[in-house]
Amino acid sequence: MLCLLNAAKEFEDVFAGIRVSTRPDCINGEILDILDAFHVTAIELGAQSMCEEVLLLNERGHTAKDVVNASQLIRERGISLGLQMMTGLYGSDAAKDSMTAERFIALRPDTVRIYPTVVMKNTTLERYYLNGEYRLLDLEESVALCAALIRMFEAERIPVIRLGLHYSDSLKENGYCGNYHPAFKELCESKLLYDSFLEKSREFDTKKLTVFLNPGSLSKFYGQKKCNRTKLTGMGYDLQVGFDDTLGKYEMRIEVSA
Repeated sequence: MLCLLNAAKEFEDVFAGIRVSTRPDCINGEILDILDAFHVTAIELGAQSMCEEVLLLNERGHTAKDVVNASQLIRERGISLGLQMMTGLYGSDAAKDSMTAERFIALRPDTVRIYPTVVMKNTTLERYYLNGEYRLLDLEESVALCAALIRMFEAERIPVIRLGLHYSDSLKENGYCGNYHPAFKELCESKLLYDSFLEKSREFDTKKLTVFLNPGSLSKFYGQKKCNRTKLTGMGYDLQVGFDDTLGKYEMRIEVSA
């Protein structure tokens, strides 16, 4: 750790800050003294789940209480707190993942990252997967779950700064990637906006509507290859789009078209 911190130290005037990631059970006063001395500005904890049973089944080696304690210690130092979770872990389900999000929110992190579980070859999880003890969420299920989690965090103004794994050849070659997509976050955002439109549009007796969006959200609303737009047109909606830069990226306003 000291080797990496020393390497970064000479650039501390160049970059806005130093961000590190670690296990929740690796945080204590002594470690934080060292990180403070090297002017670390953000610490992310690989919490993964706040369900004790899920942590135990996946042999994480730490507890939910470790996450709470580490988060409090980081907060007391005035260091930015990030929390990372994995959805669809062995022994978990949508309700347990939502509970993890709720407990994250209670800790008031500055940022969150969400990583859907991918089964890698030559692992214990692969054995569970192949013998039927573990069912990997498919892409549609994973998108629906993570879209709901985005909504939860955004409602509390906690930004999700990463959603889904970075692409790598190793991931594709050595993983069971049925729920992997290189633009996973965009899929989730499109799902969130699509569901939001359907919910809000029920207030109207007509399907001739104008949707007002933040200018940066148009492609997300339309979906990849305009799949959302195609589905809505097939449902009989006659849509116009307007822009309102006072709206958040996941917000919309709907009016009856003139």
